[in-house]
Amino acid sequence: MFFLDAGSSKPLVQQIVEHFQTLITEGKFHSGMKIPSIRSFAESHGVSVSTVVDAYDRLVAEGLLIPRQNAGFYVRSFQHGQYLAPEAGNLANVRFDSLWMLRRIWENRSVEINPGCGWMPESWMDDDSLRRNMRNVSNHSSGSMTGYGTPKGYLPLRWKISDWLNEDEIFCPPEQLLMTNGAAHALGLLTQYLLARGDTVLVDEPGYSLLLFHLKRLGVNIVGVPWTAQGPDPVAMEQLLKQYKVKVFFTNPRLHNPTGASYTTATAHKTLQLADRHDFLIVEDDVCSDLDASTRRSLASMDQLERVIYVSSFSKTISPSLRVGYIAAHPDLVEDLTQFKIMTGLTSSEVEERIAYQILTDGRHRKYLKGLRDKLVQAQDDTRRRLQQAGMLLFNQAHEGMFVWARHPRHADAHELSNQALNHDICLAPGHLFVHDKQVSPWLRFNVGYCASDKLYEFLAAA
Repeated sequence: MFFLDAGSSKPLVQQIVEHFQTLITEGKFHSGMKIPSIRSFAESHGVSVSTVVDAYDRLVAEGLLIPRQNAGFYVRSFQHGQYLAPEAGNLANVRFDSLWMLRRIWENRSVEINPGCGWMPESWMDDDSLRRNMRNVSNHSSGSMTGYGTPKGYLPLRWKISDWLNEDEIFCPPEQLLMTNGAAHALGLLTQYLLARGDTVLVDEPGYSLLLFHLKRLGVNIVGVPWTAQGPDPVAMEQLLKQYKVKVFFTNPRLHNPTGASYTTATAHKTLQLADRHDFLIVEDDVCSDLDASTRRSLASMDQLERVIYVSSFSKTISPSLRVGYIAAHPDLVEDLTQFKIMTGLTSSEVEERIAYQILTDGRHRKYLKGLRDKLVQAQDDTRRRLQQAGMLLFNQAHEGMFVWARHPRHADAHELSNQALNHDICLAPGHLFVHDKQVSPWLRFNVGYCASDKLYEFLAAA
């Protein structure tokens, strides 16, 4: 037990953090050792539980402790000095398509209601943290900020991401991580590297619209796997695999864009079995993982990056303007992708990666994420209730994440309805944007962060 000085100008949280830092760096708390629980530490030192929670969160953020679900906190399994050590290098009436929609929303900031967009409301993001850590990087960053950075990306950030992936049961050391300028850049790199004209790929149907643009530009054969409320239909997928020799399956298993649904465990296992039996790779787009309050396992955690290539980013949780994403994959593939990244764009932005690292390690990010998830749950419940009151039919009953997939019972073509909505200054996202052949669809994607307007539901009810 050590003495906490309540009268000190140094906050109690900082005193606790420095105490554990000393014990760990001096080797008095050895690797893998379990530390006192939050409650027992609070009781023995006469401080509040919330104070200890904040201190432990800081220690986790700094890479000194590893939290284990239902088991407590443990000293990480390698020396903290290694965390920042240099890495040993290995060499309608409008053209209503996805790009038009994105440009309209980005360029016309006066549009009143944007339920069709794909990002978080600015007011929900932690703007103070972003500004504070940008200043910290500017004022206190060691080393040059004017160079290109390293091809794989900022090493301390890759260590941090490695820790987070390990918490999700994906064993991925930093050398198996490649930083990118967001998830869209990661998918662009992968499509260009993995595929050639004439190759056959599977995609979610419906699925991510910008990925479909990448694939069409390459001239590959795109085959859609129908989605259900439990993920892709495994029976339909198996039938498709009998017809086609598939090279890659691009899929978004968690809080799916656009439907909001997620794989069940059974669907995940079946998908991996089919990949093994038919010898194809899986690119797992998991950009909404930090928004998931459930304990769903990723495909990468079940496969450990043998067939699965894992893609994610911080656009949904830190800021879409901070273009920081990453690819986690088999070490041989990451080495090849690194060379390809150099050929196509040299390096990603180390300045942005340093800012992301500062945010992830300032001890407040986990609390912010919990608040963000709580907002989404509330917005999901409100949006679903009001859509149903307006007469809309919902695809599933999920209550997490950003998206709701719904259709109007009187409109077989959501494109038509979306053009009407534009006249009311409402930008919807019709279902044909999310399928590769632009076939007519009755479905619409709603972003729950932008669905609080009475005008939206009045329009839908009257349509």
